[in-house]
Amino acid sequence: MESRDRFLKTSLDDLLRAGETGDGFAETRRFFGRVAAEVPAYGEMLRERGIDPATIREPSDFAGLPLLDKANYVRRFSQDQVVFGGDRARCDFYAVSSGSTGEPTFWPRSAADEYPIATRFEQVFRDMFRAHEKRTLAVVCFAMGTWVGGMFTTFCLRALAEKGYRVMIATPGNKPDEIIRIVERLGADFDQTVLLGYPPFLKEVIDAGRAKGLDWGRYNPRLVLAGEVFSETWRELMAERAGVEDVLHFAASLYGTADAGVLAQETPLSVAIRRFLSTRPNLAQQVFGDARLPTLCQYDPANRYFEVVDGTLAFSGDNGVPLIRYHIADRGGIMSHDEMLVKLRTAGFTAPEGGRRQPFVWVFGRANFTISYFGANIFPETVSLALEQPDVRGFITGKFVMEVKEGLGDKPAFALAVELAQNVVASDEIGRSIGASVLAVLRQLNSEFANYVPADRQGPVVTLYPPGHPDYFPIGVKHRYSR
Repeated sequence: MESRDRFLKTSLDDLLRAGETGDGFAETRRFFGRVAAEVPAYGEMLRERGIDPATIREPSDFAGLPLLDKANYVRRFSQDQVVFGGDRARCDFYAVSSGSTGEPTFWPRSAADEYPIATRFEQVFRDMFRAHEKRTLAVVCFAMGTWVGGMFTTFCLRALAEKGYRVMIATPGNKPDEIIRIVERLGADFDQTVLLGYPPFLKEVIDAGRAKGLDWGRYNPRLVLAGEVFSETWRELMAERAGVEDVLHFAASLYGTADAGVLAQETPLSVAIRRFLSTRPNLAQQVFGDARLPTLCQYDPANRYFEVVDGTLAFSGDNGVPLIRYHIADRGGIMSHDEMLVKLRTAGFTAPEGGRRQPFVWVFGRANFTISYFGANIFPETVSLALEQPDVRGFITGKFVMEVKEGLGDKPAFALAVELAQNVVASDEIGRSIGASVLAVLRQLNSEFANYVPADRQGPVVTLYPPGHPDYFPIGVKHRYSR
């Protein structure tokens, strides 16, 4: 297996070398030629549009190729038609999307497809956590079963161990009591314990451990996160509750999808930049085109080739289903390593030593998680920041659901369901504090909200729910922040 041998026998520095010295287009152009020739569905799409693959020579030519998505490609053609050779027998596993935007999607994959993705995990575990030097207990807290997160992660971690990293893996899935039991039983035997899961769930795990008297700092915890944008206030809060002082190397977010695995990852450099910009919204506006703070990652352009199309991201890359200019509705952007650092150095930023010269990609999250209220978009990450403020965060888990409700008076209302922390009793005072915090942050950071929404309709209607309430916060499923 070529991809397995390359991953196991090649150092991380060598695996990343092409992406640090080039823009990835040469590799992507060769990949495109193979897809055009060997994937029946893609060849048919090109013929329908009268596109000769031989004419695609430059990035400008490539940008004229059709954008793919689930509707016009994955659901249109059979699974055999969208894989190399027109036969999914080369694959041996189904990755299942969470279905956050509708019907779950089944993606055929093979073990060969996972080793390149394991390189993203290697970059996190080596550059961020020094796992090649430290005995590491890796606890997979994503849901196990058909959903992609848990199985994907477990495979990649086993690939790291196969390569020689000192990693031992436990797979309790999304069961807080079992996760805590594993950490208490095994964590002391390792130099560090890495929890891998969704941000709100790992916060629940950390808080549950503290409630039981668990001294997290004893286990030198680290986090690998996926699926959601979080604030630097949240990162600091989690590090504090986990007993960790080195915030820069504490948590790494992955940018990934079931469609194509992990596309990019946070690095010590990207975290340092994000923390620098978190207190400089005007500079963040200049860099990202938005004062909101996105997830900021670095990526290997020789592995995943990104483009920006009308403010949204498209990527190309090899998978069980190879994808060319695949569009997943993520708002974001890209910037070269040198351009980013030039912009920031003029503002006084000093990069940490040892950073890799990979380009940057940022993502604000999917538009379907926002709500529109009197013409203003309200983004879940802004509400999250409000719920992380010191005067309210001790009462709640951080989970919420926002929606616009009709029938509350003669105008629509901004309704906010909020999950209480364990053993916290709902009160009018807590509700008022939450409403005031959300209103203040929205007025400060969301100019549309401040100017579009009538002043008498800006305050959210807050409803408090106990942990795990089945209507808004069901246990064991991926949380949705809007309706």
